[in-house]
Amino acid sequence: MSTPPSLPPAPAVPDDPAAPPVIVVVTIAERRAALESEFTSRYARDYDVRTVVEGPAAKAMLVQLVTGGRDVALVGVDHGVSGDALMLMDALRLKTPRSRRIILAAPEAFFTGLAGLRAALAQGRIDSYLMIPQGPRDEEFHSAISDFLSDWAWSSRAPEVTQVCIVDDGRSGEVPGIRDFLDRMGLAYARFSADSEVGRRLRAAVGPDAALPIVESLGRPPLAGATQRSVASAFYGTPDDLGPDHIADLLIVGAGPAGLAAAVYGASEALNTVVLEADAVGGQAGTSSMIRNYLGFPRGISGMRLALRARVQATRFGARIFTGRNAIGLRPAAAPGQAHVVEHEDGELRARAVLIACGVSYRRLGVPDIESLIGRGVYYGAASSVARDMAGKDVFVVGGGNSAGQAALHLARFARSVTIVVRRDGLAATMSAYLINEIGTHRRISVRTGSRVVDGGGSGYLEWLALAGAGSEPERVPADGLFLLLGADPGCGWLPPEVVRDARGFVLTGRDVPTDRWSDGLPPAPLETTVPGVFAAGDVRDGSMKRVAAASGEGASAVAQVHTHLAL
Repeated sequence: MSTPPSLPPAPAVPDDPAAPPVIVVVTIAERRAALESEFTSRYARDYDVRTVVEGPAAKAMLVQLVTGGRDVALVGVDHGVSGDALMLMDALRLKTPRSRRIILAAPEAFFTGLAGLRAALAQGRIDSYLMIPQGPRDEEFHSAISDFLSDWAWSSRAPEVTQVCIVDDGRSGEVPGIRDFLDRMGLAYARFSADSEVGRRLRAAVGPDAALPIVESLGRPPLAGATQRSVASAFYGTPDDLGPDHIADLLIVGAGPAGLAAAVYGASEALNTVVLEADAVGGQAGTSSMIRNYLGFPRGISGMRLALRARVQATRFGARIFTGRNAIGLRPAAAPGQAHVVEHEDGELRARAVLIACGVSYRRLGVPDIESLIGRGVYYGAASSVARDMAGKDVFVVGGGNSAGQAALHLARFARSVTIVVRRDGLAATMSAYLINEIGTHRRISVRTGSRVVDGGGSGYLEWLALAGAGSEPERVPADGLFLLLGADPGCGWLPPEVVRDARGFVLTGRDVPTDRWSDGLPPAPLETTVPGVFAAGDVRDGSMKRVAAASGEGASAVAQVHTHLAL
């Protein structure tokens, strides 16, 4: 790869942080008027739209933006510019890494250059390529632009309009969990100190001696001493709202892709459907910054947006979803036709059929000094909510799966450096090729193979890690952030012995059930467990593919088997 054109380093602090974000379009003279019209007419109210012809003026403008620290939301470069449009994108990837980068191609260039554009997209050199509009109201073009601007605004910039206010003193261990929950639920929030105007107002409302943090949302009374669970209850209610005599047709434990798909199909087919989720809607998939291989989303979709759309879809059909509620036990139906009982922390729910879709949880590192810093530089999962806090810092990601790769790429939009730490000798055995290709071309990301984290610490916040390879002495390195995605264990320790699991704890279904547990010589339905009317789908099921699309498919398929069971 050739050396990209030189651009100066961006300053740590913008000259004018209140200035509107910028959209930059670099094009050739004969297309400037058309592209300027397309972008200005749609986006000039909210963005500073700059359309410039290639050459010295274009470079001078980019230098001005970079040195001035302006927030560049999107850069579109005409494929027809002289030289190499991709080289300019490579430079911008380093200097304005949060910007979304799009190649704009005329029809003739679009088709002749398609192979090169696809390769650039696969390597992460660009975020997309689009055909330049050939007439008015090219809504497919503008839909793509709007998607990228929306994704940029959510992940890269503090929200302009907030739905939730958090007042804290910066020391509460509950705030990281609250922030993560709000991010994953698609709720914009802002943090305020206790002595700010908002802080004084909310402290006056709840009493000056009330515990921090205080959370206020959408006109609801403020919560003092807020926790992730109390915030979840304030937004989405509690199972008690259903009443003591409620019996669901289908009770889904877990609101990841499998549970959400089952909720959509179950509720849309007139099943009284209830979902119980221990954390935020979306499961582990909801923490993914960008899923690029999910069917029907060629430009990719964040896990949060996928979960948000599925949640809205399910609730519109009538499904009830309760977050922040752990399932702690299951009592199978005493006789055919009776209800199963799922126990949770505040009571119990009854249902004619149960779907176990609680997914998996990340394994713990088990280093005490690091565990003591969770929420203060150390995070399990992708923790998209704190990615902006990593701006200009050195970050480490432990794990070699797709979630780790997605987390590293997202963090690289903010951090000075990102190091992926894996015990294996490479990523090929555990990570999708498209992520490996993109990581391999990213100059802010390095991969440290054959290594593991053995220690770490800091004065109240992570400051260093110790990394060791097989048979080598630990090496101490400075670190501002550690994101742990260590592989997964099934989250079903709450299940009774009647639901048979494999040696690792994953639930057995269908023909994987031991033959001595078959009925009349026949195995259970493909997604049914050893308890009739109790099904399993997604990552918690033995033999599942551990992919978002596969989990969604299993969740949808389970509903057909639930119908068959309820008809018996």
